[in-house]
Amino acid sequence: MTSWPDGWERPRSVGEDLLVPLVGGEAARYVNLDHAASTPALETVWVQVEHFLPWYSSVHRGTGLKSKVATAAYEGSRQALRQFLGARPEDAVVFTRNTTDAINMLARCLPQGTMVIGTRAEHHANLLPWRQLRSVELPVPRSPAELLDRLETALKGRRADGEVLVVVTGASNVTGEVWPLLAISALAHRHGARVFVDAAQLAPHRPVEMAALGLDWVAVSGHKLYAPFGCGALVGRRDWLEGAGPYLLGGGAVEAVSEDDVSWAALPGRHEGGSPNVIGAIALASACRYFSGLDRERAIAHDRLQSSVLQGALEGAHGVEVYRTWGAEVDRVPVRAFGVPGYRPAEVAAMLSAEHGIGVRSGSFCAHPLLAHLAKSHRGVPSGCGGTIAGAVRASVGVTSSADEIERLAGALERLVREGPRWSYRSLPDGSVEPDPDDRPQPELLLGFSGLSALDRVAS
Repeated sequence: MTSWPDGWERPRSVGEDLLVPLVGGEAARYVNLDHAASTPALETVWVQVEHFLPWYSSVHRGTGLKSKVATAAYEGSRQALRQFLGARPEDAVVFTRNTTDAINMLARCLPQGTMVIGTRAEHHANLLPWRQLRSVELPVPRSPAELLDRLETALKGRRADGEVLVVVTGASNVTGEVWPLLAISALAHRHGARVFVDAAQLAPHRPVEMAALGLDWVAVSGHKLYAPFGCGALVGRRDWLEGAGPYLLGGGAVEAVSEDDVSWAALPGRHEGGSPNVIGAIALASACRYFSGLDRERAIAHDRLQSSVLQGALEGAHGVEVYRTWGAEVDRVPVRAFGVPGYRPAEVAAMLSAEHGIGVRSGSFCAHPLLAHLAKSHRGVPSGCGGTIAGAVRASVGVTSSADEIERLAGALERLVREGPRWSYRSLPDGSVEPDPDDRPQPELLLGFSGLSALDRVAS
């Protein structure tokens, strides 16, 4: 087994020793290489959740001691987010369900007539909400320089009236490129625009210093930050959030209601209507405290080492093509999309899972325009979602990953390229692929039956 040569102290995650069945009757320790979709819970996060659970109660309006403790813990979680993201002391921290929820909230709060400038390289969460507004979608940039050039042209060409918001990713959820946020922010502010960053992929890998980078708003998701308990956050300037009505109408979002009028609550309660996800906020704050406590330089060096090892492992598997948007010299988080000649992405993912116990993602990763761009710039990119959109296989690692897990991926891909699959597979109408037959026993879950055989049990 290989360890990281930089002396990295890998944190433990819940379920990291899980054994999963393979086709043919064998079993293997599960390898999670799908961190870009959802990270496992850190053990330290789970311990904090367990410690808090006996004190869980309604927040803000309860008079019992449990309610007061829960309220203090919930509100204290906001400061953990501020510190983790390097936010300004006056920045609002609004808890949401996830990054998608946070972006839609911000979109609802823009002053009327605001122009939004983004690119087609974005995750759908940072693409589709802006299409309902006055927006400009720039083509997928082929380099950081092209990005800045196109952005400056768009900023110079805008009408003089109204606000302008530049929306960008912090790191690509497909190819891992880290975007030049400091240069983007300086350019935008020079032209009187503001900046929003979807940091769902960046924050788990690199420090996000909002104040130092000049970022106006940032959104993060707990399920990308080793706290998969259904909570995210929008952090940033208060004025646009205060100038809009509540994101959700209901309890907690109001100060007073009469027969014919309503007075909205101040931030952050105005946009946190309904009973909040207290457990999720506690978990997210715990993860943020873990990351804030890391030695910054060592954490960055380790992440770059992981990225390099993952890149080398994929390139070392003969015939595997790694896709990228920008040149090899650009900094990347350890997220890679790739293809295996002769196989559709869904086939590769199914084989890795069934024969090796390795979990990756296949498809178009909620980034269809970006995958279409990659299909034009790389020969032989196969179809992904439903057979009509370009797709790939994606491997992604994080702080809980080991070098041995990446070695297992490399070995599995090399075997696939050299020998082909050792099992038979079939394609389903939705484009997914499964073993045929699938002889892997399914676990008995909390409901008392195997999820994949639930219909058979009901029918009997």
